[in-house]
Amino acid sequence: MMMYYWMLPWFLFMCAMLVFVSNQKHLLSMLLSLEFIVLSLFIYLLMYLNLINYEGYFSMIFLTFCVCEGVLGLSVLIMLVRAHGNDYFQSINIL
Repeated sequence: MMMYYWMLPWFLFMCAMLVFVSNQKHLLSMLLSLEFIVLSLFIYLLMYLNLINYEGYFSMIFLTFCVCEGVLGLSVLIMLVRAHGNDYFQSINIL
């Protein structure tokens, strides 16, 4: 039974990576898959820290950096929507 608990974050991580690597058109769906990757890593981190009987302070630092990453992604999304009108990758002219 304990093996299933360790396989759950790995399965979530692989599903999120599959969504992230697949051809997506919207920046918002890419940001959501990145947040799902971070969530699965956080679950795995909590399980590992509980296994070695370590304090939870590192998990709070990890969550702080995850929130900062999410805010930066949303600010890029807002700037992109204001500049181009939508979040499609095809409408952005990089050259």
